[in-house]
Amino acid sequence: MKRKVDTVRQLLPSAWAHVTIVPDPPDTSSYCTGSYSESVRIVSLLPSTTEIVFDLGLGDDLLGVTFECNFPSHARVGREIVVGGMDTKHLLPEEIDALVRERLAAGDELYTLDDEALARCNPDLILSQDLCRVCAVPSGNVDEAVARLGCSAQVLQIDPQTLDEVIESVLTIADAAGVSERGRELVASLRSRLDQVAAQIAQVAPSDRPQPTVFVLEWADPPFLAGHWVPDLVRAAGGVPVLARPGQKSVPTTWDDIAAADPDHIVVAPCGYDLEGAADQALGILDRLPSRAAVWAIDADAVVVRPGPRLVDGVEALAHALWSDVSDADVTDSHVTDPRVTGSETALFGSLIRRLR
Repeated sequence: MKRKVDTVRQLLPSAWAHVTIVPDPPDTSSYCTGSYSESVRIVSLLPSTTEIVFDLGLGDDLLGVTFECNFPSHARVGREIVVGGMDTKHLLPEEIDALVRERLAAGDELYTLDDEALARCNPDLILSQDLCRVCAVPSGNVDEAVARLGCSAQVLQIDPQTLDEVIESVLTIADAAGVSERGRELVASLRSRLDQVAAQIAQVAPSDRPQPTVFVLEWADPPFLAGHWVPDLVRAAGGVPVLARPGQKSVPTTWDDIAAADPDHIVVAPCGYDLEGAADQALGILDRLPSRAAVWAIDADAVVVRPGPRLVDGVEALAHALWSDVSDADVTDSHVTDPRVTGSETALFGSLIRRLR
């Protein structure tokens, strides 16, 4: 029988990782309480909801994904690519920003929905969003495509604004797919890990030390401050977010405003970039950042900007970074076992976050 590793990760060097092995959830039909009495044909139009679908054990029911769905690594294999978009890998951040602004101003879409691929999927459930036109196909476009195709699929709009709403969206998807119990189990696991982070910080944080202030840079050129759930990640990691917009859209800021905020830590987390991409951008702007701040690069695409279960990974990585100075080991010495991967695959905190100054 396959097993799923549910790990409370090693947050701080003084805390031992605790691993519990639990069986995979039983077949959906044994406790189906959602909209379907049998397996549901799912199309995910968001990388984050694709991750949730896999975390719920519904990978076999997932028939269509986007060109950006890259976690787990086999997410696109054998599935219809229902959404395409611009290839911006060769562009600099300022060029991407200019291109996006130009296309939006002209009324052009940033993503294309493939009607034929969607029709081949013949879905029962489509997971969509209206949170950000820059991030994915708006749900209005999906509704139009469903009408054009005469499809009877339920279009479920997932638009979380906060960390708590991201976690609750797991239940929303689980209920819609008929696997409510799996959703409750996953949510309980995520909340347990957040509780573990808070408990460990309480153990190691000096009583006379104020919480560290943290500025998260969501884009480097032009600079954008963090919004939506990102400030919640900082709070859950034991920090105080500064120059942030909790539950609201990320907006441009200025280098002068960043300097005036005078944060203890700056986390460079450019939307859509992995750790190496974030590090490259951070190194290019070090001279513009307040000199006393510790500067970190983080795998934003994986653990900061996608509203899915891996945001909890981001909380754990941030907490380790913010509080590692009160313990003996370096961040890159700590191992974290991924609870969504069977077998012995492990990742280092150093593969998620890296101090640059």
